[in-house]
Amino acid sequence: MALRQNQLLLHLWKQNCVAGARNATSRIMRPDDANIVGNVHGGTILKMIEEAGCIIGTRHCNSQTGDRCVAALARVERTDFLHPMFIGEVAHVSAEITYTSKNSVEVQVNVLSENIVTGAKKLTNKATLWYVPLSLQNVAKIIEVPPIEYSSPEQEEAGKKRYEAQKLERIETKERNGEIIMSISLPDRQTKEPYTVAFSQSSLIHLVGPSDCTLYGFVHGGVTMKLMDEVAGIVAARHCKTNIVTASVDAINFHRKIKKGCVITVSGRMTFTSNKSMEIEVFVDADPLVEAEKGKYRAVTAFFTYISLDKENKPLPVPPLKLEGEEEQKRFEEGKARYLQNKAKRLTDKERQQ
Repeated sequence: MALRQNQLLLHLWKQNCVAGARNATSRIMRPDDANIVGNVHGGTILKMIEEAGCIIGTRHCNSQTGDRCVAALARVERTDFLHPMFIGEVAHVSAEITYTSKNSVEVQVNVLSENIVTGAKKLTNKATLWYVPLSLQNVAKIIEVPPIEYSSPEQEEAGKKRYEAQKLERIETKERNGEIIMSISLPDRQTKEPYTVAFSQSSLIHLVGPSDCTLYGFVHGGVTMKLMDEVAGIVAARHCKTNIVTASVDAINFHRKIKKGCVITVSGRMTFTSNKSMEIEVFVDADPLVEAEKGKYRAVTAFFTYISLDKENKPLPVPPLKLEGEEEQKRFEEGKARYLQNKAKRLTDKERQQ
């Protein structure tokens, strides 16, 4: 019996050890996946992306003998929402392992939407996620990742460069946001001027229950991202008072795990507006109830970008953000720099494709 199990593990390892191992899931979009005008929430799509990544990452990390583990989300690279998805369409999510380091797995995910009446399909999302394998015996222990084979040395070198770049950015982001808890109180909107940061800022408080967690007691990354998108959407809607959709998400960094029983505060505030887009900073703070002596901590940070749409799903101008104080001006300039950098990258990618 043990020999047969070892042979099965060896077979799975051979399947997974080559870059290109894939996993695919599909499901139809329901009314509770979308906003009041039928656009599927960005958070719903992010949750599906993370589920696909977690499945393939966990399968790969358990394809060798030794400690059993679960792949925990550490980071999501910038994700662009290329086309809207609607109620009744089928989302096809495919995930592929493209690089492994000693203790992490890179998974690239594509999302296609299918109109099952007309048969039309379109690419809606492309995302890159990084996972670390946590031992089931001790979730504080990160175990080694089985290596994969690459089709060429160039492919491995490109993956290594992506790994080093994201590792550096995660460290920089953690140092900037780490343990600084910046609470956002709900403003009295009758006393706040419209289009200011204070007018639209919002928070959501959520008790982490069993349905939010893995079997091992910490929160699914996709659950957290969905809550973050909800808060960012509220901020965007309060600012422009129109239908809004997620346009992109800058890198989402998961600094620390969130355990079952924590109270999390998901906070969002407007940082920058261009003519047709809004950038919202979102951060998640976790407060352990059972282990209260450990104190509140910053768990996740990200920047979401939204656009305003008319009834025909065409972009509308965004009201300019009214700034109050040097701190808001500083955040605005930082947001503007990110906006211009991303805009230049999109133009470069477009020229390369032509």
